[in-house]
Amino acid sequence: MKFTKASPLRGELSIPGDKSISHRSIMFGSLAKGTTEITNFLQGADCLSTIACFHKMGIDIENNKDSVIVHGNGLFGLKKPETILDCGNSGTTTRLISGLLSAQNFDVTLTGDDSIKKRPMKRIMDPLSHMGADIRSLEGNGCAPLAITGKKLYGIHYTSRVASAQVKSAILLAGLYAEGETKVTEPYVSRNHSEIMLKHFGADVTTEGTTASIRPARELYGSRIIVPGDISSAAFFIAAGLLVPGSEILMKHVGINPTRDGILSVCRDMGADITLLNKNTDSGEPTADILVKSSCLRGTEIGGAIIPTLIDELPIIAAMACFAEGETIIKDAGELKVKESNRIEVMVQNLSAMGADVTETEDGMIIRGGKPLHGAVIDSRLDHRIAMTFAVAGLCADGETEIKGAECVNISYPGFYQDLERLGK
Repeated sequence: MKFTKASPLRGELSIPGDKSISHRSIMFGSLAKGTTEITNFLQGADCLSTIACFHKMGIDIENNKDSVIVHGNGLFGLKKPETILDCGNSGTTTRLISGLLSAQNFDVTLTGDDSIKKRPMKRIMDPLSHMGADIRSLEGNGCAPLAITGKKLYGIHYTSRVASAQVKSAILLAGLYAEGETKVTEPYVSRNHSEIMLKHFGADVTTEGTTASIRPARELYGSRIIVPGDISSAAFFIAAGLLVPGSEILMKHVGINPTRDGILSVCRDMGADITLLNKNTDSGEPTADILVKSSCLRGTEIGGAIIPTLIDELPIIAAMACFAEGETIIKDAGELKVKESNRIEVMVQNLSAMGADVTETEDGMIIRGGKPLHGAVIDSRLDHRIAMTFAVAGLCADGETEIKGAECVNISYPGFYQDLERLGK
């Protein structure tokens, strides 16, 4: 894909469903008794990998595009798959189902694409093993493929070194089946979609401070899930609306869960003109329409407790910082190194190629903004967040920006380029 400087972006947009919530709706619906109907499910490659895995374990799932209907078999209704479960590019699929598979009465092997085979799985293997799980890295490197043999599990109180919703959720899902109470304490609160939805399905989940607790369940019950628009996807249009002069974009029914909305706080700190309209909590998750108008931005410092609330948005925030006046410091973001790519390294390399004044640090980067950017050839490393970030940067840079591996946006936002083009007409 190639991009050049854009005319004002104007219009209204419905953001595709939240990726995290879409994954969980399939998983929890499969474990529930009865039918679960999911509206605004994200039809991205990652979430389709989750559907495929549960299909292989005997769950009847009707994907009608506009809605997905899961015919759950109950907590103990999963069947041994006849083949290896392929999680594709999805870390959420790999880590979360490892928790629930650790307690089944069969053995299974999980694998994924080349990216998944490099992502760290010891962070879930260690706590699950403490619960009694038999989970092994077949290559012995702490990565997928993983071999899991179902065992009886026991509740633990696990103190996680990282604030990771995937780690927390894997342990809580194992805790559904474990003997006694299971607790996870994090350094900061990570996104809490699992806790909200598990409670919605009837699980005994409580939270206090940075600790989430679950007691074993007798049964979960099918439910109706309305998936809000994904704020991580909306972030790219928030940035485009702020950066392209004369722009005004309205994004409808976007999730603004406080464990996910750090992008909004950072944008306001940078002087962004953002208004939240029609706030609503009817679906269990808070939502709003987000109105963005082009703004003159200033640098800021980002670190500490806010990082888990915007970890997936840091690449686009880094790009925004290039167009802001003054210096922006991003720190405490070491998790970016173990995403679909090493996002710190990739952002610094590609922004530098466009003429940005950016320095890599051990856990983030320093960006000195206000210097005009020029087009460049960008290697996305097949990371969807990187490809979308540089599509937006290309709309604000002089000359032409070419993105290699641009099709990787299908992982989370199959219609991204079309929506971006439509707003510019």
